[in-house]
Amino acid sequence: MRTGIMLTAAVLLSTSAFGQSLTKGIVPDANAPKGRLADAAVPKAYRLDLTILPESEGFTGHDEIDVTLKGRTSKLYLHGRDLVVTKVFARIGSTIVPATFTQVDASGTARLDFASVVPAGAATLVFDYRGKIGDDASGLYHVKVGDRWYSWTQFESIDARAAFPSFDEPGFKQPFTVTVTTHPGMTVVSNSPATGVTKTGAGLETHRFAPTKPLPTYLVAIDTGPFARLSGTIAPTPERGHPMPFGAVATQAQKDKMGYVMTETPRIVGLLERYFGEPFPFPKLDQIGSPIMPGAMENAGADTYGDGIIFLDRNATTSNKQAFGMIVAHELAHQWFGDLVSPAWWSDIWLNESFANWMGYRIGNEWRPNLGIGVGAIAEGFAAMNTDALEVGRPIHQAITENSQIDAAFDNITYGKGGQVVAMIAAYLGDDKFKAGVRLHLKRHAYGNASSEQFFEAIADAAHDPKVLAALTSFVDQQGVPVIDVRRDGGKLTAVQARYAFLGSKPAPLQWTIPFCLRIDTRKQCTLLDAKTATLTVPAGRVVMPNVGGTGYYRFDLAPADWQALIASSATLSPGEAIATTDSLWASFRAGKAPAAWLIAEARAMAVNPDAAASIDPGERIAGWRSRGLIAPASLPAYRSLMTSIYTPQLTKLGFDPAVGAHASDDPGRQNLRHRLVGLVADDAHDPAVRAKLKDAASRFLGGDATALDPGFLADGLTVLAQEGGLPVAKMLVERGLSSEDPTLRSSALAAAASSGRADVSRYLLSLDDKRLRGFDRLQVIFGIVGTVETRDLGTDWLLANYDRLVAGANGIFITSRLPSAFASQCGVDRATSIDAKVGSAVRKANAGLLAYQRALESIRLCGTLKDAKMSEIATAIANGG
Repeated sequence: MRTGIMLTAAVLLSTSAFGQSLTKGIVPDANAPKGRLADAAVPKAYRLDLTILPESEGFTGHDEIDVTLKGRTSKLYLHGRDLVVTKVFARIGSTIVPATFTQVDASGTARLDFASVVPAGAATLVFDYRGKIGDDASGLYHVKVGDRWYSWTQFESIDARAAFPSFDEPGFKQPFTVTVTTHPGMTVVSNSPATGVTKTGAGLETHRFAPTKPLPTYLVAIDTGPFARLSGTIAPTPERGHPMPFGAVATQAQKDKMGYVMTETPRIVGLLERYFGEPFPFPKLDQIGSPIMPGAMENAGADTYGDGIIFLDRNATTSNKQAFGMIVAHELAHQWFGDLVSPAWWSDIWLNESFANWMGYRIGNEWRPNLGIGVGAIAEGFAAMNTDALEVGRPIHQAITENSQIDAAFDNITYGKGGQVVAMIAAYLGDDKFKAGVRLHLKRHAYGNASSEQFFEAIADAAHDPKVLAALTSFVDQQGVPVIDVRRDGGKLTAVQARYAFLGSKPAPLQWTIPFCLRIDTRKQCTLLDAKTATLTVPAGRVVMPNVGGTGYYRFDLAPADWQALIASSATLSPGEAIATTDSLWASFRAGKAPAAWLIAEARAMAVNPDAAASIDPGERIAGWRSRGLIAPASLPAYRSLMTSIYTPQLTKLGFDPAVGAHASDDPGRQNLRHRLVGLVADDAHDPAVRAKLKDAASRFLGGDATALDPGFLADGLTVLAQEGGLPVAKMLVERGLSSEDPTLRSSALAAAASSGRADVSRYLLSLDDKRLRGFDRLQVIFGIVGTVETRDLGTDWLLANYDRLVAGANGIFITSRLPSAFASQCGVDRATSIDAKVGSAVRKANAGLLAYQRALESIRLCGTLKDAKMSEIATAIANGG
């Protein structure tokens, strides 16, 4: 446990009677805004002076906000969450007007009540306060790494208000001048360059930073601790005529893994500058690691990532490098698209994330073409369709009227669907026209804010094609997935669009304007499908591919003969078209049309496709039948035999040695395919020879032989150990994981224990009380237990019994919006009813993660419908081998 708040004489807050306002809990105010603030005050500049001692439970702050008041007022709404404000006043010239500060709701809306009326015009709001340092990646948080403490900030979406009183909305952009007082010898990083360090009379040091460019609150970063830091410069580019300061920041545990991010980031920055035609928009860049950041964050000039994303060693896998390239390109793209030009309100955050997701894959692919990063965008887009096809949901561009709705916008609809829609429009317009629209948008709104509509206008203006607006808005402003039914009759082809529906679902009908591109053998044809039905004249040919390149955000269905021809061509399909084919075929099955036997036939045909993602995708979907309980125990031997017959020969052909570097001479694609095949062969096929190899290598690895087990096989090897070794091995894995700051080992060890499938192990893990177990460690354990078919019910029952405790006090986009999804591995109408009876009222009352919860319930019900209708058919198909 941590000790109490450490305060020194230099940071003790004034307790004079002047302007005191000690906040005590929340005092509800029925008139307070539940979402966007009124424009009664517009912030113009912040001066933040914080004292942060990373080992403490709390921090202190002095905050001055220059504002322009629209009119005379005696009260003002702004933001501040869980802050103890000990002094607050407004300064108008030489006049001081005391005030009181009151938090009025749990989301952090607050009210200032002035002792007298404050006139319209310029004023400065002044606060002295103290706040909490949290343990999870939201607000100002800290982590003990080794024997030393570090702190970071994560303010998106609405967690800056937990660190300083503010107007915590993206539409307000202004400069921030940051000062941090801390222990001597600490490294402090913020958005702008440091201007100096001075000693205080209390034995501390004060770090000062230059004023930032205009920023919204959610992009401010303040990190404090005994960090290791490497410094360098990024060479001039045609867009930027001067070198740019650049660095990497890590805890001491990661100090030897900083070389990769230092070497590779400059090239990605240069590629982005070339695309945008503009220099990097901020005066410096730091790439910062955090051990508990589950993703990454685009703080201006101070990007923050989970340690495992950017700190790679020489044995990093292809998938590690793919994630590095895509995520770093994504976050750095935000420096222009999100930071230089920010959303006007949270309703427009989709544009930030959708565009950056598309750019992440695009620029990542340019950075290292041999890694095959680009196809990941297509896979992510199709994965989002299973969420988008639910009746419960939201459009990409969603009106957000309350703070409780904001975090739901950070989901796979924004990232996966949004990125695919951006890709589809870019492909339709052509790269040059789309790029011109992007550049025009950035020039029009540099260092300001813009809405989705303003982005659409820039794209249409640059392309001189108003039709693109209809296509964009039809996908952005309405929920749902189009499915295009394609039928040939001689030289004519009829395409009929409808809204896709799962078996058991009846969503309201919709229509889209669809950039539709199909291929007959090698001949491509495109049209804008803006009516329910279109008839095209097409050449004769054997294979119809109705989604060229897989870039269209739609599913397709075919006549049986055309499905058979397309399945037969699986081995020669491009990666994007292969993934599109698998997704549409499975969608047809889940709609009650395609038979289960076709899915197995396609898996066999696709297994020899040379692309790893294309080859493995059908098998991982078949494995989903087992994990969701659609394969009865009696069918399990036939299932193992089926998976063995499809995937073991492919692994045998590639060869498999689990030792580090055994396959180093293979190209990245072959390495990635082998890593992914081993999971299917060891776990689903349950191949005894492969399991024995993994078990032996994992045992030697844990015994101290670091060369025994390649990182790409680490998770599989430890999982086999946990499955066969029971509780003693699970306890050993937990100890190894929690003792390690290697993100791959820590994550793999905990995941292996959680997915052991053993009830005694699951009970041990769920009751584990270890101070080294971090918030996201706990979340990983829960998802692992609930996601394993043998322990699914045990884990779900525990989650139901402990749900209130798990979400109590949780903030941030990384927890409240994810935990409800753990229920989604269940299957059955009765199970959905039972879950809702136990926690539904609490979820609705808290209004946190509500959309994710509602989606989970619908998914559970639809799985039950599919199970009732298709389980017997699945068993027959498996028994017959397809």
